[in-house]
Amino acid sequence: MGIVDGLWKAGEMPLRDGLYRPDDSGLELHVDGPGAYHPDAGQPIPFRIGERFDVAQAIERHGIEGVDTYFESPLPDGSGWVSGGGGGMGNIGYLARLHTDRSLRWVAVMFHSNPFLSVRYEGMSAVFTNDWGNRLMLDLTSPAFG
Repeated sequence: MGIVDGLWKAGEMPLRDGLYRPDDSGLELHVDGPGAYHPDAGQPIPFRIGERFDVAQAIERHGIEGVDTYFESPLPDGSGWVSGGGGGMGNIGYLARLHTDRSLRWVAVMFHSNPFLSVRYEGMSAVFTNDWGNRLMLDLTSPAFG
């Protein structure tokens, strides 16, 4: 069992923005999230994927946090589940894709996104909404999220 998989099974996540996989690979995530009273509240969340990074080093440097899960939803094609929620002092959001047995496929941790409360689907694209009403759309067929 890898570090990321062990954290997930313990109800924890790394505290660095990133897209983490059970094989302990990680990709940088760049996510800016406006505050609840910001004029952009209720808008799409700016989101892009960056370079690979060393997951063990990131965990050593930034630590870990408990996961608060707010939803789990089956994927429309029956290929698994998505899960979302947050942690920390209310500023951290996470999204995860799970296999049909609910084992981890990937988890995306976003330090400034705020917790995600719900998901709706447009085909195999998932539209996640955080507690500010901001939206993040991910194409679950793209190589990064497949």
